[in-house]
Amino acid sequence: MALILHAGSTNKNAFKALIAAEYTGVKVDLVKDFEMGVSNKTPEFLKMNPIGKVPVLETPDGLIFESNAIARYVARLKDANLLYGSSLFENALIDQWIDFASLEIDANILRWFIPRIGFAVYLPPAEEAAISALKRALGALNTHLASNTYLVGHSVTLADIIMTCNLVLGFNRIMTKSFTSEFPHVERYFWTMVNQPNFYKILGDRKQAESVPPVQSAKKPSQAKEPAKPKAKDEPKKETKKESAKPKEEVVGEEEVEAPKPKPKNPLDLLPPSKMILDDWKRLYSNTKTNFREVAIKGINWRDEGNEIDVDDSDGCEGFWDMYDPEGYSLWFCDYKYNDENTVSFVTLNKVGGFLRRMDLARKYAFGKMLVIGSEPPFKVKGLWLFRGQEIPQFVINECYDMELYEWKKVDISDADQKERVNQMIEDYEPFEGEALLDAKCFK
Repeated sequence: MALILHAGSTNKNAFKALIAAEYTGVKVDLVKDFEMGVSNKTPEFLKMNPIGKVPVLETPDGLIFESNAIARYVARLKDANLLYGSSLFENALIDQWIDFASLEIDANILRWFIPRIGFAVYLPPAEEAAISALKRALGALNTHLASNTYLVGHSVTLADIIMTCNLVLGFNRIMTKSFTSEFPHVERYFWTMVNQPNFYKILGDRKQAESVPPVQSAKKPSQAKEPAKPKAKDEPKKETKKESAKPKEEVVGEEEVEAPKPKPKNPLDLLPPSKMILDDWKRLYSNTKTNFREVAIKGINWRDEGNEIDVDDSDGCEGFWDMYDPEGYSLWFCDYKYNDENTVSFVTLNKVGGFLRRMDLARKYAFGKMLVIGSEPPFKVKGLWLFRGQEIPQFVINECYDMELYEWKKVDISDADQKERVNQMIEDYEPFEGEALLDAKCFK
């Protein structure tokens, strides 16, 4: 019998068991059309959990509620997995971090977030206390993660699953980049976890909050009462009330229209026109299947005539260096700062893949190559990026947290060695700097 989980499809506490099930291979079915506030108030649900809390798990042996207990049950169903560690000591450490994730991280995120969206009374001193306690907890977590990839041991455990699910609400809804930048190892940990295949299957794409939600205005409920006021019997008074009500409704409407104002032009769009057409380069890169350096980099046309290769530059085919405009674009090398942590190949590849997904906001203005280097761990991650303008775009630095995980160096194209390194990175030359390539990824 499959386990049945009663919860909404976006419930972060349900994610804990669902991700654990992905690791253990246990089949857990999520109830369809579950509506929070409705489904959990029915007599049938209240028989499962008398206080109506979500989630609840149906098992062959009975019912389980409380999300951490459910996740523990799912993690322990299969013996041949390390979600709960390999020793009694690791079991205790995993429980330690689960409690920490619940009592220090989740509780304080909720104390900060819930009052701001109107589900509790907003008190500034209480918010300050919640933020202070959360920063203290994140500081402790950041210190631990400075020398550890995972919370316990050298692979994902249930502690990582529950910690990440508890951080999801914070990163997605209230903890902005300016807030989390104080905790770089927590940032690296969170984005690495959510991009693990078993996490990503349940969580999907995640984006960091751009702003802290404003405190809900106390005026809105009183405005809702105004339409119910027309008790006066005199018609003229009714008319004046209606007339006075209209402007208030229009002001609200105007505010709602102003909120999604068209974004100002990207500063890169205001730069002087460049002779380099980035899409032309990307097209040439994508369409070149053989003789890559000669065709895409040098710009020579090649024709395969039988068993001989005929060089033909009569059409004036442009390669990368012909297209490149050093006034309108700049080239940058990047080297990952924490290569000693890259001990597992698929984790390293997922880390790079997540970086490229988060760079999507720069697709119009950038081209990149990311190389994962080495035949055995620790693997090195190095990259080459082409950006519009003479500096790395500020909006990329602000929005993509991965940028600070790399050392960046501007390419000096007058240096023959640096220029050759660019060529090798574009064409996935191997061996690269004396080592084999594990993988090469392109952003285009």
